[in-house]
Amino acid sequence: MTQLASPAIARLRTTDSEFDARLDALLAWESVSDAGVKQTVETIIADIRARGDAALIEYTARFDRWHPRDAAALELDQARLRTALQAIPSAQREALEAAAARIRAYAEQQRLESWRFVDGEGNLLGQKVTPLDRVGLYVPGGKAAYPSSVLMNALPAKVAGVPELAMVVPTPDGELNDLVLAAAAIAGVDRAFAVGGAQAIAALAYGTETLPACDKIVGPGNIYVATAKRAVFGQVGIDMVAGPSEILILCDGATDPDWIAMDLFSQAEHDEDAQSILIAWDGDYLDRVAASIERLLPQMERREIIAQALSARGALILARDQDEAAEIANRIAPEHLELSVAEPEALAERIRHAGAIFMGRYTAEALGDYCAGPNHVLPTSRTARFSSPLGVYDFQKRSSLIMASAAGAAALADTASALARGEGLTAHARSAEYRGASEKQ
Repeated sequence: MTQLASPAIARLRTTDSEFDARLDALLAWESVSDAGVKQTVETIIADIRARGDAALIEYTARFDRWHPRDAAALELDQARLRTALQAIPSAQREALEAAAARIRAYAEQQRLESWRFVDGEGNLLGQKVTPLDRVGLYVPGGKAAYPSSVLMNALPAKVAGVPELAMVVPTPDGELNDLVLAAAAIAGVDRAFAVGGAQAIAALAYGTETLPACDKIVGPGNIYVATAKRAVFGQVGIDMVAGPSEILILCDGATDPDWIAMDLFSQAEHDEDAQSILIAWDGDYLDRVAASIERLLPQMERREIIAQALSARGALILARDQDEAAEIANRIAPEHLELSVAEPEALAERIRHAGAIFMGRYTAEALGDYCAGPNHVLPTSRTARFSSPLGVYDFQKRSSLIMASAAGAAALADTASALARGEGLTAHARSAEYRGASEKQ
């Protein structure tokens, strides 16, 4: 086993004069694509719009290194998904089904319902909730398999009532991943296509002869996929443009340091840009966690990636007390926040900004990634200050309902007229006045 030097993870103290500057530098992340990536993506999108399936087949041959005989070969039928479900080991199938059941049960609690009421003048007011017609789901391909992403993105859409969910997944060298296809079968994906990259995003946004145009695109991907999602936003909705994975842990010093070290690893192993931060108010405990990191790191299969991530963007921070730690957590607004303390629910009340909050010493963030129930598609790069986890509500839209009675129109006419004339919009005013005058006659 390769022996690694202990990663040079940053050690910060909130009492140091340069703490604020060092923390800001640590949190800084620029997710904007460079000019070359943007140009490539724009060219691909324009080509897909112009040539449809023909361009999609060419890009599949170029980037995925397999040559579909025609556009129809890009689609994976339901029989193929069911075959994959039967082909995977029973333990994996049972795990997927158990996770799906929990995710679905949680999503059922999020469904928005239509409502209406009648005011004192007899006007009916309300809100009509309807699902999106068609949603596109991007699933990363290549060496890694992400069946959990299939479940987390597809199940809320189906609970919302989306009638058609179209999944795209790249298939390098023509190799399909049965675990991903099995997850699609369990989640109720309606159509699946063996395409990926920016070309798949363009096809889902604008449609081709074979791939249907969608109303919204969700799911993670590489820099080209993220750039394409940003480029087609407006033509379709998107979930988010996500940055690297993050974890922030607040610990009172009473949790096994090996557990905390492994929790830090769990995000750092995603990629070299991932961020893992621990805040404690016990300096000796930070030393113990650092020792655990040094001892456990050589055991990890992805130890080189973990070491680089911890060195580049990780930190062990010594705070004055729990109150200050909570303030810093709100400043960081992390994707994942573990509260590994004696009274986590009380501390959670002080948290305003976090994608997901994991409370208590036994609640590993990894449980949320796979099977706890809440969605693992979370805001990153401090966007938890103003955004929320993916949920059923992201696949529903709301229409306002207004039906004025004759008496209600008369009651509202004077107010509407006064405001409209104040804005210089005479037609608005007279439109309201006509109805009001009718009732008063």
